[in-house]
Amino acid sequence: MDRRSMLKQMAAVVGVAAMAGKVSAQQPFAEVNPPQPTGDAGKIEVLEFFHYGCPHCRDFDPLLEKWVAALPKDVEFKRVPAIWGNAQLKELARFYYTLEVTGELHALHSKVFTALQSDKVPLNTEDGVRAWIAKQGGDEKRFMETYKSFGVQSMVQRADQIARAYKIQGVPTLAIDGKYLTAGSMAGTHENALKVADQLIQRVRAARPKS
Repeated sequence: MDRRSMLKQMAAVVGVAAMAGKVSAQQPFAEVNPPQPTGDAGKIEVLEFFHYGCPHCRDFDPLLEKWVAALPKDVEFKRVPAIWGNAQLKELARFYYTLEVTGELHALHSKVFTALQSDKVPLNTEDGVRAWIAKQGGDEKRFMETYKSFGVQSMVQRADQIARAYKIQGVPTLAIDGKYLTAGSMAGTHENALKVADQLIQRVRAARPKS
């Protein structure tokens, strides 16, 4: 289902539904036009565009975590929360970056999917975030200070800019070094998307000048 249709059905998961790309199943990847800059010229950058309300992202995450753990040293992986101008997704992006900045992301990332989608915890609200973090045994005061910080707000704005620049229409989507996009909706399955990503990483590596 495309982005516009899904935005009309946001009440599915605490007001946030999955958004799947509008692409042909016969094309396992797409070129980014124009190509986008990456963070470290010495690394091959892989971005995952996702959001916590997306069931497909939840299903993909265990496969992705295993894949990321085995990436070569010349590959750098980052997540980018998708927002699409939606207020609820913006709050989930804010929550994601707060987890990242406070060092809680590794421990709580997978739990967020369960809390939001299965337990219906309103993590797109400040009160919901505060109560849930306290329940996890985290430093509630420090977490909420970070949650409201200018730094986190800037990260959220930057994430939205990146997704717009890549013209992301659905999640989960992987971007390879600013040049290619692939997703389960393109490659047929989540597993195939990771295989395609491996091939695209090899393509990028082969095209770089030998040091």
